[in-house]
Amino acid sequence: MRSTVIVMRDRGKNRKPLQRGRVSIEAIQTVQALKRAKKDENSLKQVFETMFRRLVKLDMIAVLRDLQRQNEPVLALQVFDEMRKEDWYKPQVLMYAEMITFLADNECFDKAELVFMYMKMENGLEGGVQGFNALLTTFMDFGNVALCMECYELMRKVGCEPDRLAFKILINGLESKGEYGLSVILRQEAEGFFGEDLEFLEEMEEIQSSNWPQACYLHSPGN
Repeated sequence: MRSTVIVMRDRGKNRKPLQRGRVSIEAIQTVQALKRAKKDENSLKQVFETMFRRLVKLDMIAVLRDLQRQNEPVLALQVFDEMRKEDWYKPQVLMYAEMITFLADNECFDKAELVFMYMKMENGLEGGVQGFNALLTTFMDFGNVALCMECYELMRKVGCEPDRLAFKILINGLESKGEYGLSVILRQEAEGFFGEDLEFLEEMEEIQSSNWPQACYLHSPGN
């Protein structure tokens, strides 16, 4: 669980934040330094203390994105953990969905589960059905029915009503994996939302996830 102690840091004077479409020199240098130091714990710690923690918010985000782009799951997770300690940090479903999917795509399933555990412990989790649908898809695609159902329960717990796509992901996914008992329960819940007409379960739909980073970072409070 992330610390509740907030440490105010001097981020330097006369610094310009990252502009959209551009990556600051500081962010580029930090990514390079992290990659050089990743095999030495002491060197890596020093880079975080002397470089990463002095970055402004959007530069930190740029570092995380670039490490994800370069398929550096261990470093990306360490950066994500550091970002969660920042005073500007707001827990958002889409941010978690992006991170968990990235880790799962890199076959870091234990780390993906750890990040989902972080997500469940967050207070004031922000976001809507789009992020939860992305998570449901990721968990179902990788055959983790238990996490998929935990995600659905968390969705309901935080007051996010599942839409047709959420039920389509869940019910069709469960039935494809032979989990007919769970699918019956979900069909009953879907009927509670949409009535007995569940033809949408047979319709072809796609999750539009290409704008996750913009949705969870660029439009978040504090930019």
